[in-house]
Amino acid sequence: MRSLIALMVGAILAAAPLTVPTARASPDPARTAIRIALLNWTAAFNARDTAHVCDLLAPDLRYDYQGSPERDYGALCALLRHTLDDPKRIFNYSPDIKEILVSGDLAVVRLIWTLKVTRPPVVGAAVSREVGLDVFRKQADGKWKIVRFMAYEDKPSPPSHRSIPWRRSIPGLHSA
Repeated sequence: MRSLIALMVGAILAAAPLTVPTARASPDPARTAIRIALLNWTAAFNARDTAHVCDLLAPDLRYDYQGSPERDYGALCALLRHTLDDPKRIFNYSPDIKEILVSGDLAVVRLIWTLKVTRPPVVGAAVSREVGLDVFRKQADGKWKIVRFMAYEDKPSPPSHRSIPWRRSIPGLHSA
């Protein structure tokens, strides 16, 4: 009897690893397409490819960036192209994709973009981190494009407040 139980347990354990990778090997095609679209945009931006830097954006785009007026597709594309036309600066964007949620033809992406800007011959780079929420819609051609996004620059707390976040809410403590 013990050998039969041991044989059954062994068979279950031997078969278990075969089923787990199968579930992991079939990712959601929408999430994969969105991730690829974000990485392709990153490559186009970093390569100063002004012909493709707007490919990720839908024509009906609306976006809000902290401290700036609401903009649309035309305004953002003009801004991106103008920025990339500056030969005195070198740009490097990199995304940290936190989450991709898909429902039908809509998807929401939570991410942080890190932008490094250098101006040779100056040594070092200006670095900014932009926290964002992008809303994608699957287009008629099957491509996923951003239709809405909101972003803001992630500025770290002053050094004296980093380890104790609740201290920022106490009046008069900022000068301590």
